[in-house]
Formats: sequence, C-alpha cells, structure tokens
Amino acid sequence: MNYIDASEAPLANTGQIKLHGPEAFAGMLMAGRLTARALDLMAEHVRPGVTTAELDRIALEFAGDHKAVPAPLFYRGYPKSICTSINHVVCHGIPNDKPLREGEIINIDITLIVDGWHGDSSRMFPVGAISRKAERLIEVTYESLMRGIAAAKPGATTGDIGHAIQSYAEAERCSVVRDFCGHGLGKLFHDVPNILHYGRPGEGTVLRPGMIFTIEPMINLGKPHVKILSDGWTAVTRDRSLSAQFEHSVGITADSCQIFTTSPAGLHHPPYAVS
Repeated sequence: MNYIDASEAPLANTGQIKLHGPEAFAGMLMAGRLTARALDLMAEHVRPGVTTAELDRIALEFAGDHKAVPAPLFYRGYPKSICTSINHVVCHGIPNDKPLREGEIINIDITLIVDGWHGDSSRMFPVGAISRKAERLIEVTYESLMRGIAAAKPGATTGDIGHAIQSYAEAERCSVVRDFCGHGLGKLFHDVPNILHYGRPGEGTVLRPGMIFTIEPMINLGKPHVKILSDGWTAVTRDRSLSAQFEHSVGITADSCQIFTTSPAGLHHPPYAVS
C-alpha cells in the first residue's frame, strides 16, 4: 500500500493512503463534533411512536441550521439524510413513516460535511425499555469499538484493530459482520484503507501518523451472515438475530489515536441521561 501527502493528492480515491496534517485534523474535529452533537440531539427524540422519517427531518434541519450538508443524501442514490437500522437491520436502513415500538433498538448513522470535511459516526439507541439480551449486545458492541480504537496507533496494523474487535466479541459469544468495514475519510466520504473488524495481529496495512478513517464494528447476537433487501441498501441478518453498531471517526497521531466524534454531552452509549 502506498502513502501520499494529502496536500499533494487529488480529491479522489486513487488507492493511495492520504497522510493528513494539523489543518486537516482541525477540520475533522469541527465536522466530527457537529456530527456528535446531531447524535446527542437524537437521544432526546428516540422514543416509542416517533418515526424514523421524523428523526431524518430533525437531522436535516440541524444540519441546515449549522451550515452543514448530510453526506448520505443522494449519495449513490440514497434517498435520506441519515441511516436508521432497527433490530435485525445491520446497516443502511432507510428512514420511513413506520413508528418506533417499545423494546426495539436502533442504530442512527450520521455523516455531516463541514467545510468539506466529513464527520462520520453512529450510535445505538434503545426505544423505551429493552430486553437484557439487547442491552448486552449494545454493551459488547460499544466495548468492541473502544478496543479497536485502543489498538489503533502508529506502527500497529489494521489487522491489530480487527483482532482486538473480533477476539473480544467472539469471546462474548457474538459474531462480527464481515460484509461491511470501516474506511478512509476526510474530504472524501469513502477512501482507502478499508478497516476490517476482524483479522490477525500484525497483518494488513501499517498505521502511520496522519491517517484518518472510521472504525465501525457491526456485531450480531447470532451468525455473521447478512443479505441486502430489494431496496438495494438495507442489510439485515440472515438469521434475523439482533445486530448493533457503534462508529467513530479517528485520526492517527504521533503516538496514539484521536477520536473526532466524541459526544460533547457525554452521551457515548446508552442509557442516555437526557434532561
């Protein structure tokens, strides 16, 4: 894999890993914080009876009020501003007019573009009171994300990130989705490298300061296999088991990993204490 100074790279996925400087990290932090604020706002509105179309409207209005653009809107034909994935939906669920029901779990994935930079993050939200197995899946998925982030540092590899996630999730008797992965990020929505959420220590791409990407494990209570529905977007578990996901945008620094999408309100994972 080749690396290139981002300031010299074209605004395209050329297969080369872009190494960004301090200005890019500052831009990513601005975009990431606004995205995190949008997810904080969702915590106030996710409840039984609310439709995902309404959550989409709220997110679109928030973006407009802050001079940001929702990256998913019309991206490769996607029709909405956010992704809302409920229960056995793994990712890319499309908001609609069906009300949320007590006991469901939902992943909300938001990417906002601020001054050209993409802040990409997702969180799980309970709809009212949920089952203990759903709570446990959410806990395991969040811990999987944070273990993956802890493994991301200069000199480590993408395989180290995947191994940290896979070894923990499978020890908790859950499975890791193989069909989707994290990705390079910055001025582009999706760039190299791919960040697999499974793998072997020491394998894959070596992490270098200046790299920016997402880590976004999708963890299932059942088997890892998924299928895409006829809308061309919605991915679901083949065995209809519950699925969960958390996502952060991160950057590799000189000695560690910076999270760009940390919640300003401290609402990193449920239960969310919203006043």
